[in-house]
Amino acid sequence: MPRKKEATFEENLGRLEAIVEQMESGEASLADLMKNYSEGVELSKKCMSALAIAEKTMDLLVKEENGTVQEAELKIEGE
Repeated sequence: MPRKKEATFEENLGRLEAIVEQMESGEASLADLMKNYSEGVELSKKCMSALAIAEKTMDLLVKEENGTVQEAELKIEGE
C-alpha cells in the first residue's frame, strides 16, 4: 500500500490559516471548534518544525576569502 504523501509547509500553513479564519468567524459549533483547535495545534507544530529545520540549514553559509572556504553563522538583522 502506498504511503500517504506528507503535506508541504505551504499546505500546512494554508490549512492552519483556513482553520483560524473559520474559528474567528464565530459560526462554528463547539465540537467543530474543539476539532479544529486540535488540528491547528498539530499543524502549528509541523510548521514550527519545518521553520527550525530551514533556519538550521541556512545557518552555515560558505564564503570564499583569499581562496579559502569558510563556514559562517547566518546573521539576521533584529536578532
